[in-house]
Amino acid sequence: MKSEALALSKPMISLLEKNGITTPTPIQLELIPAIMAGRDVLAQSETGSGKTLSFAIPIIEKMQRRDGLKALVLVPTRELCTQISTEFIKFSQGKSLGITSVYGGVSISNQIKKMKMTNIIIATPGRLLDLLERRAVSLGEIQYLVFDEADRMLDMGFIKDIERILKHVPATRQTILCSATVSAEISKLSQKYLRNPKNVALASEVKPEFLRQTYYQTNPDQKMPLLIELLKHDRDLALVFCNRKHITAKLAKKLSAQGVHARCLNGDMSQPQRERVTADFRLKKFSVLVATDVAARGLHIDNITHVYNYEIPKDTESYTHRVGRTARAGKRGEAISLVATEEERKFFKQILFTHKGSITLKTVDGSSLPVIARESSDRPSKDRESTSTRPWKRKWQNLVRRKS
Repeated sequence: MKSEALALSKPMISLLEKNGITTPTPIQLELIPAIMAGRDVLAQSETGSGKTLSFAIPIIEKMQRRDGLKALVLVPTRELCTQISTEFIKFSQGKSLGITSVYGGVSISNQIKKMKMTNIIIATPGRLLDLLERRAVSLGEIQYLVFDEADRMLDMGFIKDIERILKHVPATRQTILCSATVSAEISKLSQKYLRNPKNVALASEVKPEFLRQTYYQTNPDQKMPLLIELLKHDRDLALVFCNRKHITAKLAKKLSAQGVHARCLNGDMSQPQRERVTADFRLKKFSVLVATDVAARGLHIDNITHVYNYEIPKDTESYTHRVGRTARAGKRGEAISLVATEEERKFFKQILFTHKGSITLKTVDGSSLPVIARESSDRPSKDRESTSTRPWKRKWQNLVRRKS
């Protein structure tokens, strides 16, 4: 990374260049010098802006293997935990730092074993509390504390867990808080836990002129055929959002049966399953990922050209987060919403009213949509049919008895 302002070590610059990183992003130019200087930071920045390296590089530069456990990064989801851990490992080559991911859904005993040799922990709040309650880890020497995607952690109800964790962390420390939005709650959190922070707010990576937003007013019967028809057009990678976990699995199965290579990502899957699906999608082994908001939060995947709202989100913030997964870094993308029920029309009307971008209505010719054969589970069963016809059978039998 050729920037004198960052004043990085030669080994770090070499690692960055080896990974194709030669020019710092705007947030890296702002944050790396501030963190290297020891300042607390409040950063408003979206996924994909380069914020992970903004805090990872200074922490790695300042640490040595012999230092012990000095850094803690708190994140809302397992996927984000593994992604950030990968970046720390990648850019600490040669320093032999102990970097440990701490999240649920996998063996806690393996995580406990690693604690004695750990310099940096990247953790979700719930599993870290489990380790603290078991006295498997001590945070008494933490010097660097990072909250990543703090807004999402608050949305997911982690504030009480965070406050419990912070009772174990020294008051004298360097704190970095990163959030896609800075709400009143985030401001309150920063005032409570940050000391004279440097405030950095970057414009959205999604440029309105590159993001096309459209919606279809359809009905429940046409919704699936319409999605299939849209997905069969040329595209790179597509994200399809649902509100409910069981719908993601059902939808991915139906899409695959119709020739659209799709897989799902939701909280009911085991952690190894989720990691495998995410890796395969990133490598383009399949082209359509059907996911819930929580499962997809924190994922940064390049070349997503289309985002579909198969189920309409219930608030504008969730809608903005979803559509922001495409049209990134100067690339064009499209966000398409399928509005099919009265409830969805109510939610989408509010989105149309409050969302800042332009969302265009498109029409659909129902006769041009593919015909999808109903699954056996969708058809009335013989038992249900026979039950419904029993009264008629009884009447006929009684009539026969009378005549005889």
